[in-house]
Amino acid sequence: MNSTVLINIFRFLALLAVQVAVFNRLDLFGFLNPYPYILFILLSPVNGNKAVLLISAFFLGLFVDMFLNTGGPHSVACVVLAYLRPTIFKFAFGISYEYQTIKINDRLSPERFSFILISIILHHLILFQLEAFRFNLILSALLDTLYSTIFTLIICIITIYLIKPGKQ
Repeated sequence: MNSTVLINIFRFLALLAVQVAVFNRLDLFGFLNPYPYILFILLSPVNGNKAVLLISAFFLGLFVDMFLNTGGPHSVACVVLAYLRPTIFKFAFGISYEYQTIKINDRLSPERFSFILISIILHHLILFQLEAFRFNLILSALLDTLYSTIFTLIICIITIYLIKPGKQ
């Protein structure tokens, strides 16, 4: 196994453990729920195997669903995010993103910020709409999406800069 695979396995396990042990128990004011476990999907290599990313995103969401005792909205949101990730990359970085060396954990540029923000909004919209799953709860789900997106965005940016490798 090469180092990229080992780093991704460690990232998967670490983000899942932190989500389950810390962030699942954190429910500020009854509507602020951070979900920084999606950093696994966001920080995966750009030119990595897309099938492996979809499968690992499914299992990441499945494990979070199992620990939260929910019926699968995290799995669906993670798989949709992993599936639409190349489209979000094209939107944020331009059409030639595959030929560039994009590292999300570099300096925060407008392109990186828009990629992270759009990804979090997409994940949270799907997640909270599936959790509500009623037409009369759309406004509540949109408000939960807004608040949780802001909170998750702050935690994700802080986490990215905390795990950022030092300059050699």
